[in-house]
Amino acid sequence: MRVAKKHDVRLNEILDAAGTLFTEKGYENTSVNDILDKTGISKGALYHYFDSKEEVMDGVIRRTAAFIRERAAAIAGDSSLSAHEKMKRAILAINISENISGSSHGKLIDELHKSANALMHQKSIALTIQTIAPVLTEIVEQGIREGIYKTPYPLETMEFLLAAGQFIFDEGIFQWSEEELQTRVCAFVHIMELSLGAPAGSFHFLLAGSPAQTTKPKKIKK
Repeated sequence: MRVAKKHDVRLNEILDAAGTLFTEKGYENTSVNDILDKTGISKGALYHYFDSKEEVMDGVIRRTAAFIRERAAAIAGDSSLSAHEKMKRAILAINISENISGSSHGKLIDELHKSANALMHQKSIALTIQTIAPVLTEIVEQGIREGIYKTPYPLETMEFLLAAGQFIFDEGIFQWSEEELQTRVCAFVHIMELSLGAPAGSFHFLLAGSPAQTTKPKKIKK
């Protein structure tokens, strides 16, 4: 006998099960029947929530993006913090694969880098940019009012920075050597400061504890 459950409870059970299967088996190798077996529900019950496996995937990604947004939004809404302190905390908070490693959200982010999950990964990048950029834009606009940032395009700047950061540092796309990676970390920090019109050194906290902290910019040969 099946137990009737509240909508949100059942929905989260489906998303939990699907997220686990997608990370363990890969999206392409996970079938609707796999999800049904793991949740113990009927196909009709599943289709009450989602019309297809792709919609289930979208739901898993949206829930993770919403989790990241909540972390950033809580910081952005703290009136006791300066814009730059908010930006620092928000950047560290949204890097969930490092900060909450081992959690369901952290595992999902880690697994998205695998080639079997390429479709999920692409959707995740796009949704993360669409979800997080507006929150970070609020912080940038506060920074402009405080005189520490200078950019005529706060939203677009954050979209470009998020897109570049997620793509260039994706181990599933680029296999940088340690030296190449550290050089790009330094370059990204430099680009971020220039894009936001922030004082030099504003984002050096991203280099803390990294060999990139001592990496010197390459000189252009004349």
